[in-house]
Amino acid sequence: MKVAVLGAAGGIGQALSLLLKNQLPAGSELRLYDIAPVTPGVAVDLSHIPTDVAICGFGGEDPTPALQDADLVMISAGLARKPGMDRSDLFKFNAGIIQNLIEKCVQACPKACIGIITNPVNTLVPIAAQVLKKAGVYDKRKLFGVTTLDVIRSNTFVAQAKNRSVSGLDVTVIGGHSGVTILPLLSQIPGVEFSPQEIDSLTKRIQNAGTEVVEAKAGGGSATLSMGQAACRFALSVVRGLQGESDVIECAYVEGDGQHAPFFAQPVKLGKEGAEAVLDFGSLSQYEQQALQGMLDTLQADIQKGLDF
Repeated sequence: MKVAVLGAAGGIGQALSLLLKNQLPAGSELRLYDIAPVTPGVAVDLSHIPTDVAICGFGGEDPTPALQDADLVMISAGLARKPGMDRSDLFKFNAGIIQNLIEKCVQACPKACIGIITNPVNTLVPIAAQVLKKAGVYDKRKLFGVTTLDVIRSNTFVAQAKNRSVSGLDVTVIGGHSGVTILPLLSQIPGVEFSPQEIDSLTKRIQNAGTEVVEAKAGGGSATLSMGQAACRFALSVVRGLQGESDVIECAYVEGDGQHAPFFAQPVKLGKEGAEAVLDFGSLSQYEQQALQGMLDTLQADIQKGLDF
């Protein structure tokens, strides 16, 4: 597989690139791009790791060499969150970056699967879709907002709260990827019961976990290592699907049937064409139904902001 990481010199990009170098299938190509001139050096550094994954790095203004005929593009380029900022504050900085990078994807790898990590995901994925539509190459099965961090945080926090192993835990998280639009379906976890207070507390912690990291780093950055891990999990799942493995399912922010919003995070079945099916997320508890209805205005506004841009 040919996998490109855009924003590869940043905190998320370096963590993601390290993990992919170690875990992509043998014979894969990993291409790193960032506007930062250190990017070829990051690639050289990683090239010393003894795996059967070829790696090369590109810096400067043009990501085209990294994108040429890529099967999967993972985009983490952009400004990171700082204390006092929420994901929506990043919009004015990151919207133009995403637009430019997607335009380059149109030229170099129009059939690639694209995973957008850069925040605000709720708004930037609709921008990417519009760019692809304008170019006549949009395939909704191949554009994803990467929300896997909400899933792995949910798994971690539930395991901590219930003093159990994370093995076998995989919480479904629906909606979007910021604040109240993040909705973990705690009622669906087999063999685990929560009090109403626990559900409310855990849900709010999962929704605000990004801020927890930003504040703990005291101005030194946002969630980079955990996001790198989450993005790697998602990327490897896409690769497994592209290679024909069956029953590969991940939650992702995609264009679905529009029942709740034009773009919505829910489980998707990954295959040779990307998201081969957007899956039903089952029945919700009363708390979850209310939370879903309560998020929709925010999510719709986030999406509209991207469409207006």
